[in-house]
Amino acid sequence: MKKILVLGGTRFFGKRLVERLLENVDNEVTMLTRGHAPDLWGDRLRRVHADRTHPEMLASAVGDQVWDIVYDNICYSPDEAAAACRIFKDTAKRYILTSSLSVYDPRPEILTEDRFDPAVYPPQAGGREDFSYPEGKRLAEAVFIQQAAFPVAAVRFPIVLGKDDYTKRLHFHIEHVRRVETMGIPNPEARISFIRSDEAADFLLWLGCSNVTGPVNACSQGSVTIRDLISIIEAEVGKKAIIREQTADEHMSPFGIPQSWHMDTAKAAAAGFSFLTLADWLPELVSSLNRSYDS
Repeated sequence: MKKILVLGGTRFFGKRLVERLLENVDNEVTMLTRGHAPDLWGDRLRRVHADRTHPEMLASAVGDQVWDIVYDNICYSPDEAAAACRIFKDTAKRYILTSSLSVYDPRPEILTEDRFDPAVYPPQAGGREDFSYPEGKRLAEAVFIQQAAFPVAAVRFPIVLGKDDYTKRLHFHIEHVRRVETMGIPNPEARISFIRSDEAADFLLWLGCSNVTGPVNACSQGSVTIRDLISIIEAEVGKKAIIREQTADEHMSPFGIPQSWHMDTAKAAAAGFSFLTLADWLPELVSSLNRSYDS
């Protein structure tokens, strides 16, 4: 019986991860949330409630239970990482941190894990409000890699897409094309990586049972330019997009990166994980989302 703790698992790929974990009857799953979001799992898992930004609440909620795997989907600052290192010092056998492509600066060449090395990045103290999202993730990785007494893997996901994407970033582009509304895209030729929400959950599930440690990139095989993505949407919608380099903030693309931002996944592939091919699923997702507006 594996005892597994999931910090943040009530929506998007965190929710899908919990579903995957519950499929195995040998897993005993505990989910830590603030208790604000309902779920449909009934008595199939144990719930503990705490705001993880308050270390004393987190420590009280998890107690002295020993965990075979801890999945942390909601760590955004070095202070939160440092608290987890203290709290789980003697109780975590393996720790999976959800990190981000955002730890890298956009650049023309494909990004390998060594482009940002958390083992040598100077730690700082501070909470979520003290850093940008990318810097918070860099510092969280640095704290875990340098201070944790347990094995840690930091998963660097790109933008996650899916029908269940509550951020609706792909929806933004479909809606603008459907309405023939101008959207801002600074560099349509920039290449970008994506991963589908179910694929992200599958990767987390696999990673928890692997021996991989340190930072690891995770995205679907291949990348697309922003222009290619817009072309897929145009073909599905049957209308031409209106693109400008700059627009009002509310019409600037969530994918409006200044230059390419795409990752190499050789490390994960060498360890045995097979990623989906982006070109195989992205057009279908665009089609499905577009049809949803007509239903």
